[in-house]
Amino acid sequence: MKALVLRGPNSFAVEDVEDPSPGPFEVLCKVERIGICGTDVHMVQGHYDMWPAYYPFIPGHEWSGEIVELGEGASEFGWEVGHRVAGSSHAGCMQCKTCIGGRYNLCLNYGKSGIHSHYGHTEQGAYADYVVHNIRSIFRLPDGMSYDLGAVTDPASIALHCANRGGVAAGDTVAVIGAGPVGILAAEAARSLGAGRVIVAARGARLSVVDEFGFEVFDTNTASGLEAFRKLAPLGADVVLDAAGTPYTVPMAIEMLARGGRCSTVGIPTDAVEIPMAPLVLDELELVGSRAVAGEMQPTLDFIADDRIRAGKIITHRFPLDEFARALEVTEKRIDGAMKVLIDMSNG
Repeated sequence: MKALVLRGPNSFAVEDVEDPSPGPFEVLCKVERIGICGTDVHMVQGHYDMWPAYYPFIPGHEWSGEIVELGEGASEFGWEVGHRVAGSSHAGCMQCKTCIGGRYNLCLNYGKSGIHSHYGHTEQGAYADYVVHNIRSIFRLPDGMSYDLGAVTDPASIALHCANRGGVAAGDTVAVIGAGPVGILAAEAARSLGAGRVIVAARGARLSVVDEFGFEVFDTNTASGLEAFRKLAPLGADVVLDAAGTPYTVPMAIEMLARGGRCSTVGIPTDAVEIPMAPLVLDELELVGSRAVAGEMQPTLDFIADDRIRAGKIITHRFPLDEFARALEVTEKRIDGAMKVLIDMSNG
């Protein structure tokens, strides 16, 4: 099969590789669409020490496709050849304390091959004609849902998990920092969970994106950015969802919180972050991390299916696998207003 093979930082090519085969409780899927995640950009450029786990490596974890072969035992759980599915990246061991407690994204056996899989990070991913996944990390697409929407379900579920970690409740004032794909989807998730107001911090061309979705917005690229926010929400936000995760945005999120508020951050800073401790203590604020998903894939599919999460609106570009280098550049540099860039495996 054709696959994108990463052989080192900024060293990749589309190559012919051996077709994978499903093991027990796994399925082989024909990949139709794969979304380029911001994590993929960092992985390709060698910014993470932990990912990929080894070279050569096939990245990619936001995908949709069709089951073409069942591993032993998969049919016992109702899986059939021809089922259309969306993939999620974590397949926990389901035996450790955190997995049993429902937080399989924090599996204590993380990275142990044959026990735990983090597809596209520690196990081979989906920038390929075919991909193997454990049945614990695939979800059926609703009838009529496109492969495009299936491929953006993973980032949308990550956004929903971030909102859940933030404890978004009906009537809350929610602020979202970052108007990239996950930020916009986090705003959509907060709205779906009943937030009374959703205010998005953005800058540049992303300001118009927020307008298109109908959220309140303020410009962070001005000296009066936080002042503008305080005019919109004088008491602060009940919940801040930080989808940027930079040394600048985490302290800003704490400044934006109302007393007793909570910040959920999903971005992974590549530099050190200084946290202002005085307001954290004196205002009894909460700062929590949000990693991947822990049960949000199915509700996300339901939210997308009835348009409560308008995930399709973030898709801006499509490229064949052979043009991955260009697709990566468009993603990283936000060329032509790029938001979510898909690799279309049916094209080329």
